Amino acid sequence: MMKVLHINAGLENGGGLSHIINLLTEAKLENQDWELLTLAQGPVSETAKSKGIKTHILNTNSRYDLASLKKLTKFINDGNYDIVHTHGARANLYVSLIRNKIKAKWCITVHSDPYLDFENRGIVGKIFTDLNIHALRKADYIFAITQKFAKLLKTKVKIKSKKIHVIYNGIFFHSDSQIPAKYEHPYFNIINVARAEKIKGQALMLKALKRLDDDHIRLHIAGDGAELDSLKKLAQKLDLSPQVAFHGFLSKKELEQLYQITDLAVLTSFSESFPLVLLEASDNLVPILSTDVGDIKMMIPDFEHGFIAKIGNVESIANAIEEAVNKPKKELDQIAINEKRYLESHFSIKNQLQSIEKVYNLMIK
Repeated sequence: MMKVLHINAGLENGGGLSHIINLLTEAKLENQDWELLTLAQGPVSETAKSKGIKTHILNTNSRYDLASLKKLTKFINDGNYDIVHTHGARANLYVSLIRNKIKAKWCITVHSDPYLDFENRGIVGKIFTDLNIHALRKADYIFAITQKFAKLLKTKVKIKSKKIHVIYNGIFFHSDSQIPAKYEHPYFNIINVARAEKIKGQALMLKALKRLDDDHIRLHIAGDGAELDSLKKLAQKLDLSPQVAFHGFLSKKELEQLYQITDLAVLTSFSESFPLVLLEASDNLVPILSTDVGDIKMMIPDFEHGFIAKIGNVESIANAIEEAVNKPKKELDQIAINEKRYLESHFSIKNQLQSIEKVYNLMIK
């Protein structure tokens, strides 16, 4: 049995955290010898420990504590790991700097567009972007979570095709009987689960809501981030305050409670990979709507499974929301059922694990 170490900075609390924890939980269920190392204590290590995943913390002193590299090298070599698998720019950087000192093979999952990860951060952002690109080129193998990312890695980052494997995200799907029952509510409730950042396009959603001019619609934005204050100001400016609730970061349990009164889950991002939040909404039998990002057409194959709007286009987003609002409840419920059946057969965490294991075996050979 191969011994695998997954490495992450440890400060994630969104899709990246879910990706790592879901994968390692499934590996544990299947008795695989996979462990987790976080560079610092935080949400990732705490969640992993709560799931019984074997977890180590490097305890770096700062975000870029390069003095820890010696400690990291020793940990990997003493642990006799066959494969080191990194997630996120900081973990990628650390392993790239010790690549020639470790015996293990090294792979990276690219969770997002590496050219956008440090956007709007000036010269520091450019330096971090260049360091991450350099790290990607040094890895033995790369997992891209969309075909779009795979193409970008080949053409722009100049990584050889044979080193890149597309592996779609998955989640643990629940049986319908395990999902809390929906209950009656007076409004058409829309939920957006995303960090409040420009790339997530929540401002477009507010403008689309204004365009629709429908008091029957309520929008629930769940997420923290740098744009939260400006989004609240925009809601006020557009006279939408009575229709919009800003919840901040919500736990999985809190989200599940909100899904009980939710009619539509919406993402209006400018860039996404393969958004887990939409998989999770669908698992809760909530219909989904997304802008045409990443490989979203793999997730929403046609109009019987959900709704797709043009990227950055307020009119298109408003039209897609209006289409959902105007559908009879029975039809909307059927779309949610169609989508869940499709997704659970194609994008389960079990499928994802099996695909990754095939590449691991290739690496070892």
